[in-house]
Amino acid sequence: MEKLRGATAPTSRQRVSGKVKTFVLDTNVLLHDPQSIFKFEDNNLAIPVEVLEELDSIKNEQSTERGRNARRVHRLLQKLLPDSRAMHEGVKLENGGTLSVIINPYLVDPGRTSPAMQRLRAILPDLTKKDNRIIAAALFVQEQFPPPTVLVTKDVNVQLKARAVGLESEDYLNDKVPEEVEEASYREIPVTVHEMQRFCSEGAFELEEELAKTLYHNEYVLLRSDEGKTMPARYYGDGRVWRLQLPDFVKAHGGIPIRARNLEQQFFMDALLDDSIHLLTCFGKAGTGKTLLSIACALHQTYDEDCPYDGVSISRPVIALGKDIGFLPGTLEEKMRPWLQPYYDALEVLIPSKPPKDPQFAAKKVSKKKHKRHDEHAAAAVAGPPTQSGYGGGSGPVPMVKPYERLLRSGIVEIEALAFIRGRSIARRFFILDEAQQLTPHEVKTVLTRISEGSKIVLIGDPAQIDNPYVDARSNGLVYAHNCMKGQSLAAHVKLTKGERSRLAELAADLL
Repeated sequence: MEKLRGATAPTSRQRVSGKVKTFVLDTNVLLHDPQSIFKFEDNNLAIPVEVLEELDSIKNEQSTERGRNARRVHRLLQKLLPDSRAMHEGVKLENGGTLSVIINPYLVDPGRTSPAMQRLRAILPDLTKKDNRIIAAALFVQEQFPPPTVLVTKDVNVQLKARAVGLESEDYLNDKVPEEVEEASYREIPVTVHEMQRFCSEGAFELEEELAKTLYHNEYVLLRSDEGKTMPARYYGDGRVWRLQLPDFVKAHGGIPIRARNLEQQFFMDALLDDSIHLLTCFGKAGTGKTLLSIACALHQTYDEDCPYDGVSISRPVIALGKDIGFLPGTLEEKMRPWLQPYYDALEVLIPSKPPKDPQFAAKKVSKKKHKRHDEHAAAAVAGPPTQSGYGGGSGPVPMVKPYERLLRSGIVEIEALAFIRGRSIARRFFILDEAQQLTPHEVKTVLTRISEGSKIVLIGDPAQIDNPYVDARSNGLVYAHNCMKGQSLAAHVKLTKGERSRLAELAADLL
């Protein structure tokens, strides 16, 4: 084996074996998961020196997860590679693999070349770009070591360019959930008529042992009898399913009643109202009722005397759809308002400014409106133009405060910014995290570890709608949290598939 000239000391600790691979890590892999260094089993790891340069330019981002992860990687590498000899020769890791930093001599000495480098310069001539230099370093490693060399990167374009020059490349798969066949949102369990009657009267039903083994804790199912009668239930473990205990409706204080419109929403409401469930994940396309039901059930419990929560906290990732409009002015609430507008819309529905009108008096109220407007215009003409304090400099009309704004002012409903959540300890709050599919697994872990005893967190989102370029449908924080926490007694999961917003919204979500 030819030694890595300019990259290693005379004796390299990297092993040569037909079963061992050499993985070259891109910067985005280390930023995505700083612990990825320890997750390649007993294979060889190589980090191009260009990756250290990119990490150096990112480490000063004080308020971003990228900056924190870059600093974490620097501390790890400083500990694992304490001197120049360890860096060039490579060191053995606890999992049996090796780690080293690679310097490509073909870029240090342009006079040197090889067939692979000639092919690279013909296809990717601009070697001032960091991505191309990292690909060049991976090609150099491939030339020097017999085992297969794989460039690991989360950048799809870098993967394509690497394959174009004859280099194997793949995504970082350690935190991706297993690829599964699309399944129904719930399972149906066939029962006899007598078993259904016993379930309705006793509220519980004992499952066969083999069937119970296929269910996970807090999984929602539908019992169906031979005659076609159905009854929703939840598996509590120990081989038993129990009937849902749902109120007729939920409502915020002073608001309108909200009822579940379909079976899946009944599942969702049951999980939202059960304070023994501390983590609830919910997948659902646009218009399925994720936002409205979550805030309705949260406020319904907050005003209950026996409620364990002091209030409701709402947040979501600040990731724009399309081109960003720049910085937003104002306080934290004012900055977050555009991002959380769906919840303000939901609060407007739950606690309307005016009570619903009775259709039989609609004609009379229209005529009264006309007279009222006429009187208001006449009063305004007498009082003069409006000023900051009202009309004509007098006390004037007081600006109307929407009912739900009192919830924000009293602290019952709080707006949280995820950028400042590190170090927090969130106690006795019903925490709703919307658009959770935009988060990375590490970010979701950071949020979940902030939840104290007595609090509940609800992660909702649509894995099919992702704007974050660093995650996909299998590696985002929402599906990762569901996959890792599935089967735990304090966690539950619900999938909403039926749109209830409007026929148009339902068709658009399905067909476009």
